[in-house]
Amino acid sequence: MTNELEVGAVAHRQLVVDLRRTVDFLGEALRLYATPELVRDVEQTCLDFLLGHVAPGENSVGTAIALTHGGATLLGQAVRIEARVNAVDGRSVGFDFTVHEGDKEVARGTHSRFVVNVERLRAKVQASLPQT
Repeated sequence: MTNELEVGAVAHRQLVVDLRRTVDFLGEALRLYATPELVRDVEQTCLDFLLGHVAPGENSVGTAIALTHGGATLLGQAVRIEARVNAVDGRSVGFDFTVHEGDKEVARGTHSRFVVNVERLRAKVQASLPQT
């Protein structure tokens, strides 16, 4: 990981809630931004941001997320994700995030990621598999 990543750095992402990001169990008239998809979008925002701060052969994995999703966002609405670095401890990076639809906050929380060497992680995972 590069040394330039500092607390206070901010990542932004804007997107429109499309059909695959919505729940289907409330009927077609109430297609709302699904919490699992919101989580995925926050993680992707932080991942994309960190890719600009890692060395070749490195990437990051999510290690924790905590959120409150208190606002309903309908299919077709635009949302804005802002993730601010709140901690850098070696390879561990923490974020505070908010998600807004216009002026309305629809979610907030924290997310942490860990920077990994992809080949080392692959070897570790392979070594943990049962031998055949």
